[in-house]
Amino acid sequence: MKNLGYYNGVYGPIEEMTVPMNDRVHYFGDGVYDATCCRNGVIFLADEHIDRFFNSAGLIRMRLPYSKPELKAILQEMVEKVEGKDLFLYWQATRGTAPRAHAFPPEDVPANLMITVNPAPARDLKKRIALTSMEDTRFLHCNIKTLNLLPSVMAAQKASEHGCYETVFHRGEIVTECSHSNVSILKDGVLKTHPNDHFILPGIAKAHLIKACRALNVPVDEAPFTLDELRAADEVLVTSSSVFCLIADTLEGRPVGGRAPELADRLQEAVLAEFRAACGD
Repeated sequence: MKNLGYYNGVYGPIEEMTVPMNDRVHYFGDGVYDATCCRNGVIFLADEHIDRFFNSAGLIRMRLPYSKPELKAILQEMVEKVEGKDLFLYWQATRGTAPRAHAFPPEDVPANLMITVNPAPARDLKKRIALTSMEDTRFLHCNIKTLNLLPSVMAAQKASEHGCYETVFHRGEIVTECSHSNVSILKDGVLKTHPNDHFILPGIAKAHLIKACRALNVPVDEAPFTLDELRAADEVLVTSSSVFCLIADTLEGRPVGGRAPELADRLQEAVLAEFRAACGD
């Protein structure tokens, strides 16, 4: 099968799958999600993504219909049903199907689980990326991976319209993250990255970039940094579970980074090597 969808135990091609109108995702975006890449049938960092998924659900007081081992088994079964070496695996849970009402439905209404698996050719990580920026006006629970993504949609559209890969969010002068990635900087041999608080999603790829830094004896400073620091950075690194670690060379059409390419390349290669060790070439 070229791609595969799942909704509460029903499987089929994504194009043929349907979701009930009263699924609370339609009215409220009332749910959480996670995603990761797969290669050779291996779900990369599956346990970490599932842990984050359950944490997000707990933070919005949503009971999930499966245990972590049960969900992992379903996800693995899905991946094994789809053709292709490199795949992108996405899953979400919503707070059930019930008539529209803002308050939670009764406790006997179960959560809905939806999964998709699609082919996802590997990106050329050596190609530098362009960035733009915009004020971060999202709500103050960005640490929860919810389905309320309209601000990220608008930011991603701005990036697309400006020929950029990503939009960097900032609250005043403080950089938070990007529309669907985390952003970190290298300055004087130190990796600086926003701390995992309620302003950003605790990125798993970011955590593994930090792990690579520690392995290479690169100091890490988990502290907020400013737009001016971003502009003056030796290198700007963008991380996500789908592309691991990318290096930016422009922001708002002006050059950034390029002052520590050897270190940036070493970190990028270390992150990619971890993926290859887990999933093969």
